[in-house]
Amino acid sequence: MGAGQSKADTEEKVFYNETPIQFSQDVVNHLSDRSMSPDTSPERQSTLDAHVRARIQAELQHLRAEEESVQKEIELALERENIDREMSSVGGEPSDEVAGGDVKNSMTLMGDLEEIRTKVDRFQARRQLSDYPAVKESGEAVVLCYRQNPTAPLDCWREVREFNTSVAQAESARSRAKTHHHTCSMVHDVFHGRI
Repeated sequence: MGAGQSKADTEEKVFYNETPIQFSQDVVNHLSDRSMSPDTSPERQSTLDAHVRARIQAELQHLRAEEESVQKEIELALERENIDREMSSVGGEPSDEVAGGDVKNSMTLMGDLEEIRTKVDRFQARRQLSDYPAVKESGEAVVLCYRQNPTAPLDCWREVREFNTSVAQAESARSRAKTHHHTCSMVHDVFHGRI
């Protein structure tokens, strides 16, 4: 039932037009002008812009995902390295003397203390950001600019430059203060016979 009708014809059929087709000169001129014009129509430009924006956003998302992946890989590698370092310093060989193990553990402890001291210094520096209002203001200006220009972050170069300058000035001032504190601490230690 109907099986004969659903078979596809394999022969090509050609139809010939017996009446000539003519276009008015206005239609020909309009098509000619439109094909010669280098400008795109506003609708076409709008479509192109939307397509370009979509591709840029997709690429940004892809780059952010890659960056996050690389950061995770780095963190995992650092964790493995730290664990290996701790295991090698704690494990030691069975033939090591107890005193030798104590020295190794003391060195590890000193390294850990120095690392903690560095972290505390960084924490204090962040907490004391209020002592550097220029850094805070320029940082807020950068964030505001990035929010106002989410698709054109390069437009924020002035704000970034000002932020970098204010951070450099704050670090310089902090470095001078830290050097002064370190010198006073050494003089104190010498005076009390610790050095």
